[in-house]
Amino acid sequence: MGATAQKTRDDSQETKLLVMEHLWNEAQVNRDSRALDGMIGTSFINTEYDGEVSDKGKFLADIKDPRFNLTSLTIQDLKVSMYAESAVVVGSYHTKGTYQGKPYEHLGRFTDTWVYTEGRWQCVASHTSLLKK
Repeated sequence: MGATAQKTRDDSQETKLLVMEHLWNEAQVNRDSRALDGMIGTSFINTEYDGEVSDKGKFLADIKDPRFNLTSLTIQDLKVSMYAESAVVVGSYHTKGTYQGKPYEHLGRFTDTWVYTEGRWQCVASHTSLLKK
């Protein structure tokens, strides 16, 4: 495959991943664990800004937790690095909401690792780091 064809393929896959990142955020705000379930792999691991680590089951349960009310989540400064059948997406995020009735606002960075498997992109690991609480 020529360099131009490879670049077009990578651009197409990068665009898909960026769309998926935005859909992920929308699903979190809407508490749509079913949509998220379709985006994350079976062995998914999530590391939160506070060091808490969760697997797929706990991550999806947390999305449905009524004590957690995410009102907005935006991402920016996204960069996609492609590696054969995997990709790493990094960026910054700004989130607002309430937890157990107390308001919060976080600014941070995230790293998501995606793998192309079973005919689709699946996130297999996510990590956030807090910049400002």
